[in-house]
Amino acid sequence: MKIFKKKHNLPQNTHGTHDTNSIPFRLNFLFVIVFLLFAALIIQLAHLQIIDGKKYAYEAANSNMQTETKNVPRGMIYDSSGKLLVSNNATTAITYTKPLSVTSNQMYQVANNLVNYITVDTSQLTDNMKEAYYLGNTENEEKVQKHIKDANSVTGSKLYDEELEYVEKHNLASDLSPKQQQAAVLYNKMNSAYSLSTIMLKSSDVSDVEMAQVGAHLSDLPGVKIGTNWTRDYPNGESIKSIVGTVTTEKQGLPSDQINSLLAKGYSRNDSIGSSYIESQYEDILKGDKEVIKVETQNNKIKKEIKQYGGSSGDDIQLTINAKFQEEVQNIIKNLENSVASSNPYVPGAYAVVMNPNTGAVYALAGVSRDVKTGKVTDNAIGAINQTYVMGSVVKGAMVMGALEEGVITPTNNTLEEQPIKLAGTADKTSWFNKNGSANMPLTAQEALEVSSNTYMMQLVLKEAGLTYHSGMSLSGMSTSIFDKMRNNFKQYGLGVKTGIDIPGESAGFEGPSTKSDIGKALDLSFGNYDSYTTLQLAQYISTIANGGYRLQPHVLDSVHKSGSNGKMGQTLYQFMPNVLNVVSGTSAEWNVVKTGLYDVVHGNNQYITGKYLADVKPEVAAKTGTAQTYYGNTETETLSAVSYAPYNNPQVAIAVAFPGMAADTKNKVNLQAVEQIYSAYWKYVQSSDGFK
Repeated sequence: MKIFKKKHNLPQNTHGTHDTNSIPFRLNFLFVIVFLLFAALIIQLAHLQIIDGKKYAYEAANSNMQTETKNVPRGMIYDSSGKLLVSNNATTAITYTKPLSVTSNQMYQVANNLVNYITVDTSQLTDNMKEAYYLGNTENEEKVQKHIKDANSVTGSKLYDEELEYVEKHNLASDLSPKQQQAAVLYNKMNSAYSLSTIMLKSSDVSDVEMAQVGAHLSDLPGVKIGTNWTRDYPNGESIKSIVGTVTTEKQGLPSDQINSLLAKGYSRNDSIGSSYIESQYEDILKGDKEVIKVETQNNKIKKEIKQYGGSSGDDIQLTINAKFQEEVQNIIKNLENSVASSNPYVPGAYAVVMNPNTGAVYALAGVSRDVKTGKVTDNAIGAINQTYVMGSVVKGAMVMGALEEGVITPTNNTLEEQPIKLAGTADKTSWFNKNGSANMPLTAQEALEVSSNTYMMQLVLKEAGLTYHSGMSLSGMSTSIFDKMRNNFKQYGLGVKTGIDIPGESAGFEGPSTKSDIGKALDLSFGNYDSYTTLQLAQYISTIANGGYRLQPHVLDSVHKSGSNGKMGQTLYQFMPNVLNVVSGTSAEWNVVKTGLYDVVHGNNQYITGKYLADVKPEVAAKTGTAQTYYGNTETETLSAVSYAPYNNPQVAIAVAFPGMAADTKNKVNLQAVEQIYSAYWKYVQSSDGFK
């Protein structure tokens, strides 16, 4: 059909033609804009890379994030009853955080400016500090350098030393004004600080006016800030410092013998730190975690400070020591020491330890030192753990128990003759009540403890050495190994070995020579008249007997707590548990021999009983007295000691006391008076005696 072959000549659409032509124009316009934007970006990149490239590369290379730290309050210390012993006193302080790459002249200017607003103590200002301050002024240093030969070729510390020498030689810093002297103190503190470390420029007695003046001019005092200084405070008196120890001041800083290890732990050189005793022992607990500030620097200037960690105060600790009881025991020892001093001029001190025989908890450490030349008496509670003396017969309980363990006597076969010991070529060795043999008698082991027989103990030594005593015998065949045998036995009770108390500085005691020429001294060792021990060792020893053979670590830490509020302890983080160091083996029958003997020391019927003074003490006690022959120069003296525990049939408390340097052959009962008075204070302040006999 033709209709399908016909060409279609359609008319042109004018409107459609216009839309088609406009599309390329818009695209071209958009391309132009994009081109211009890319061109601008390329130009900017070229500018950054070519023109400012070195500048930004330098800034990038010299940008850094540094860490600044600030101290926080130390943890508090409480006694066993929850009484606050050591707290913190917060005072306003003027601090200085040393900027990066600060010049000496800049610090010099800050110091001179700051003394217009605060007053600084200059009592510790030295000539060397004045000279350093003088050279802190760039103009002064340049003048001095002109007089230094070859100054251009000498650099560093050598040049500075020569400058100081010149200033000193010509007295250039000798006429500083009062203001300049104060500025010199500040300058030297600033100059000795490390970059970004914070030091105290004035840590106490900052007045409100000074604080306001400094605050108003901080913009003119780069690095200077108003901060807080924490110092230890003792709400119940400073006498407790003799046990808890001290904390270094900002000026003292870190102890020189520990500085490297402490710096590695994150301390700063001028940080305060526990320097002795409990403060030192539990430094890691008490110190807390410092506030951490990230400091962003660029071109050696601080751009931004960001507090990364707000810090946390140290944890609190509670002690086993009862503050009131500690004070009472300290007064008992001091008063008794003063009471005997006039008639006993060579007394060097007196000491006491009170502890729980079932846990090792120390309730009191007391002591005084006395200057024999001047007679001055000072508190020295810690002397109970580091002053050693020959203690005498108090050790006889361990000697008897050792012989029972060795099998040289038994609970049912232990009778020996009390008699002077006569050895070939030596003077007679006797008991205190039987100097000439008039009191010879058979004694059981219990009775030997009751009357404190020396010769019974000496015969035990001979038996342990494989010998049988006879008058006129020689000791030439006795091996020196007997010293080790006896000492190893004594050490099971804590005599002659460190007790493990959690206070630094404990003494292990002193052992006398044990060569063949000293073999006779083995007999003296058996009754406590040769080696020396601390009062704390006596307390651990009698506690081991009281509890049936468990040598417990003495401890003054009871628990650790989170920092609380309103002077109260927070959540318990750690509770000390009794720590058994070793166990002394023995049957109940063997322990009964020793315990009965110590009970009879106080309650026995023999005319030579040594502890009858304590017979009326309630609840009933067991005890052992000691008298050791000693010397002050060529003057013969004695140590009077005593150990005790109570109640006898259910031990709750153990006591050890020592009064060295007493006059020879004294009849004084000062050691037993101390024990009696300490028991009275214990049942009053620490534990009720109700229910005990």
